[in-house]
Amino acid sequence: MAEGGGVGAAAGATLHHVIEDDGATLHVGGEDDDLTARTQRELTAYNNAATGADDEAGLSVRVVDPDGELVAGLTGWTWGSRAGINTVWVRADRRRQGWGGRLLRAVEEEARRRGCTEISVASFSFQAPAFYRRHGYTETGIRDGIPGGHVDHQFWKPLVDDPAGVLRVVALVDLGADAEAGRRYEDAVLALLGRHGGQLERRLRTGDGRTEVHVIRFASDRSTDPHSARWTGTLVTTTPGRARSAARSRCSARLCRKRCQRRRSTTSGTITVSVSSGRAVCSASR
Repeated sequence: MAEGGGVGAAAGATLHHVIEDDGATLHVGGEDDDLTARTQRELTAYNNAATGADDEAGLSVRVVDPDGELVAGLTGWTWGSRAGINTVWVRADRRRQGWGGRLLRAVEEEARRRGCTEISVASFSFQAPAFYRRHGYTETGIRDGIPGGHVDHQFWKPLVDDPAGVLRVVALVDLGADAEAGRRYEDAVLALLGRHGGQLERRLRTGDGRTEVHVIRFASDRSTDPHSARWTGTLVTTTPGRARSAARSRCSARLCRKRCQRRRSTTSGTITVSVSSGRAVCSASR
């Protein structure tokens, strides 16, 4: 099993260059280790300054045989509460012996030790998507266009167990073609999450950029709190174009609160909110 990879020309080779108006030269080439290292350092510094999280670190798992030869390996990263897997590889003669699963368990354990609550990975369709599904990873997206008619599968897995009573709201949000309206939605609605004990756990967008899926998690001590239902009611009455007036709308909010309150005796569940073209539909399920 192998994941990841790269294609490039000889290191530092210039395929062509262009002299810009200000005298700078734009070079187009193949693989460039120096450029990769420099841009990674610069972007890491920028990201740390922007987020206040400066704990980004590499993560690796290595398996060697008695002769010191590599049997299997995994590389990845951790940053804040997130972990990611970049590459997974098992030597051909040692595949189907459980090494892939042991690599995953080892990296997940180390990620938890570092305080991570979730982990993600991508796998081409000719690699090991079924392997990740067997180990509890949820598919969150597919990217077409891989050579040979293949696709790139995106996976995610929580690294913490939900306590009893956790409530998840799955919101289908129609953003439309107005990007500014989408930003107003975020400002007016998603900004309320922390106030009501909620966390935006996953966020997916369709290829045309007009629809998003938000998976929002409320902790156990909030899942039966009327504030959670009130927040859900605000969400359910909100479309991007009406974000500023969302808090003033009450009809659908009352409906959603009632459905939330009926679930007080349940230990977990999902409320699905579909917001499209000014209409809101709220449904609850265990």
